[in-house]
Amino acid sequence: MSDDLREASQRKLNFFQTIRAVLWSFLGIRRSRGYEEDAARLNPVYVILAGLVAAGLFVAILILVVRMVVS
Repeated sequence: MSDDLREASQRKLNFFQTIRAVLWSFLGIRRSRGYEEDAARLNPVYVILAGLVAAGLFVAILILVVRMVVS
């Protein structure tokens, strides 16, 4: 199991390409072919980090929008 994780963490896509894939998945408009290609090439550590960053930005934007609307 640890060999699989080690191999997966050595995948080629960089962090910015991972962010792009995560943002597309947030929007929900991803083709299955693109998803399969990304799933084979994405570094799982980068996916987790990009997901946390994107979720944090999403929450921050929602808070800012609510504050502007309420005030």
